Amino acid sequence: MASGDGAPTLRVAVACSPSPGSAFEVEVELTGPATAWDAVRASGVLERWPELAAAPPSIGVWGRATSADAAIGDGDRVELYRPLALDPHEARRRRAAKARRAPR
Repeated sequence: MASGDGAPTLRVAVACSPSPGSAFEVEVELTGPATAWDAVRASGVLERWPELAAAPPSIGVWGRATSADAAIGDGDRVELYRPLALDPHEARRRRAAKARRAPR
């Protein structure tokens, strides 16, 4: 799709999980060419949840990690990832230890 000045208009979804158990997704329109970071800024996610911007956020497109300056296309899904609260290996160790202590 093209805007009135001939530049393409991109419709992309921006998704994030601001806290465990919650999800947010919004569709934004951008004038192309655009980057993943352009989509995040246009979505308003960082204004709504400023804690996501406390550290440089991890970004992905369709589940694949990418840089903030990666080009995006029409129909892409840009994802903003929270930092992990706990290393996945450590979380598994804790669950296993808890299971061993549980009465049978």
